[in-house]
Amino acid sequence: MTISLTRNGKRRVVVTGMAGISPLGCDWPTVLAHLQSGQNAVRRMDDWAQIKGLKSLVAAPAAPFELSARYNRRTMRSMFRGSLMAVRATEWALEDAGLINEAWIHEGAMGVSYGACAGDPNGVREIASLATNLSTKELNATTYVRFMSHTAPVNIGVFFEVTGRVITTSSACTSGSQGIGYAYEAVADGRQRAMIAGGSEDMCPANTAVFDTLFAASTGFNDRPELTPKPFDKDRDGLVLGEGAGTLILEDLESALARGATIYAEVAGFATNSDGRHITNPDSDRMRDVMREALEVAGMKPEDVGYVNAHGTATLHGDVAESRAVEAVFGDRVPMSTLKGFMGHTLGACGALEAWMSIEMMRAGWFAPTCGLANPDPECGKCDYIMGEGRPITTDVVMSNNFAFGGINTSLIFKRWTGA
Repeated sequence: MTISLTRNGKRRVVVTGMAGISPLGCDWPTVLAHLQSGQNAVRRMDDWAQIKGLKSLVAAPAAPFELSARYNRRTMRSMFRGSLMAVRATEWALEDAGLINEAWIHEGAMGVSYGACAGDPNGVREIASLATNLSTKELNATTYVRFMSHTAPVNIGVFFEVTGRVITTSSACTSGSQGIGYAYEAVADGRQRAMIAGGSEDMCPANTAVFDTLFAASTGFNDRPELTPKPFDKDRDGLVLGEGAGTLILEDLESALARGATIYAEVAGFATNSDGRHITNPDSDRMRDVMREALEVAGMKPEDVGYVNAHGTATLHGDVAESRAVEAVFGDRVPMSTLKGFMGHTLGACGALEAWMSIEMMRAGWFAPTCGLANPDPECGKCDYIMGEGRPITTDVVMSNNFAFGGINTSLIFKRWTGA
């Protein structure tokens, strides 16, 4: 059987390595067991109670992870927790792909496309002290490199001596999904043989405080963290933030086949657009359009998709806009759930973590429910919400969607690799 190496005039792009650090665990068997348990990873953050004015005291910290001997004071000097998680997840992904010791990844054939909302919060504080204290006392040699928006991809590139292009996708909640999408385009266009793609975010009470001031953070379950967030539910009261990092290794199909790599899935389509209307109010029509464009890029119809991984943050307007957009594209025939009910909103990491887990659920033939969803909001779209227990589904195609402040929308489509 002859395998076509191109699709619609573009090189075919496949996933040959995946790894993540998440509130649910740092390997797929652990994550799957957590999803099947039906319990979320949200907990009360007691230390946050001392912050005056902060009403939301719940979050989902990442599971503990170990470091190898490569991590020392010298190699970690320019990192903060967010970039450290990005580097560690990437190390696991490169090992998973069988590329950690390949010479060509250091010779310009591999690049990095990775995102986060921002750099080190402590770096922000150190820089702010210049204005508040009129002093440079808190500034040091690593302040800026930890603070800069591209600190995660740059640290990845330096740590693994990757010399291809670096694409920084600092676009709030679509940082990780744009990281994957732009990596896909770089490989599909023949600009790179492979790309390290994904996103990361570390836990910071300032992030929760920002959403709190917008009345978008969960505040009614501080003493019952196991009951929040509630995406798409009529009783939802806002999002809960999490942290982590997710990395996918995207590779030219010809390259993957030549070296006998394990292929987890094919990246069949990607689209991104913007609302062009409002910074924080989502536009359901543009959400609908980005999904349709991703399908067009993939050469697929809505009926080809067997599962939609929703953004589903549990915010009042976001859930309504997104679910109505999904209904406009798929009607009520495609099963849909969001993983944020289990692990909170991991911001810059969510697109990558959710892509990783969506691919693994497709391979397992089992899809998690939306944790916390019991009574869908009648204002939300009429969709096939997976609720209560997970659902066995056999499908060859999954879609993963993310939507961000600034009106940035993304849609990724992954196809099961069948060897053809």
